[in-house]
Amino acid sequence: MYSAQSLLQFLNGPGPVASVRLTKVRGSSPRMAGTEMYVKTDGLWGTIGGGQLEYLAIEAARSLLANGDLSQHLDVPLGPEIGQCCGGRVEISVSRMSATDKDIAMETVQLEEAQQPAVYVLGAGHVGRALADLLQYLPVHCVLVDQREDELALSHATVEKRLSVVPEIDVMNAPQGSAFIVLTHDHGLDFLLASAALERGDAAYVGMIGSATKRAKLASWARKHCDGLSVAPLICPIGVGGSRDKRPAVIAAVVVAEVITALTSETAAKSPDWGAVSHIAAQ
Repeated sequence: MYSAQSLLQFLNGPGPVASVRLTKVRGSSPRMAGTEMYVKTDGLWGTIGGGQLEYLAIEAARSLLANGDLSQHLDVPLGPEIGQCCGGRVEISVSRMSATDKDIAMETVQLEEAQQPAVYVLGAGHVGRALADLLQYLPVHCVLVDQREDELALSHATVEKRLSVVPEIDVMNAPQGSAFIVLTHDHGLDFLLASAALERGDAAYVGMIGSATKRAKLASWARKHCDGLSVAPLICPIGVGGSRDKRPAVIAAVVVAEVITALTSETAAKSPDWGAVSHIAAQ
């Protein structure tokens, strides 16, 4: 996936680099203003939305590099003229990158990487591992938590794996705006973790695997043991996107869509294009 490390390798590799940046967007377009990608004569890092728009921008960047030019400005209508139907119009800055430009690009990506929302997968069973497999490719910091070392060892996803004797502490110490997906091997532990996540009051998403009956039992338990805590914000069952498929990979796909929707809704007010720098996609 696009990461600060992959960008460092790209920028420090042989050959000059051109920055391709959307500077102004009017109407509908694949990405928002501020989105940036980087181009070499034989490589790319990032995306400004794909399609003919990106093709034209890449051609312009490679022509600039070949001719030794420093910068170029493009004003592109996203209509029949270029085989797209967005209907908007974008302005693009294409520029040869200096050493300082590369440093700034690295700082920007590192900052965005550090600010990625945290998604806590609480339980490393079949569904938990399937969730980690998908989340590793998304612009989130996934933390796979379990009390069982052998279950954590079965996950090969490139995510943070945390062996935790008391996972409630991990929930309490999570960053503000985190998402919590509760699916441990024990219903009692599920109740403890879900209630701890709800009690925070700042979670972007709290979901618990189970049924409507399990949700009702948690509601009753919370009223008795958590000072009347409401479970209204809780998503349970999780992944109710219409699929009744019980295979872990399918459940994970629906739940990840649910979580990402919640996270992007939370961050929409802060940024019109979550992760405007193009590392939100996977290579």
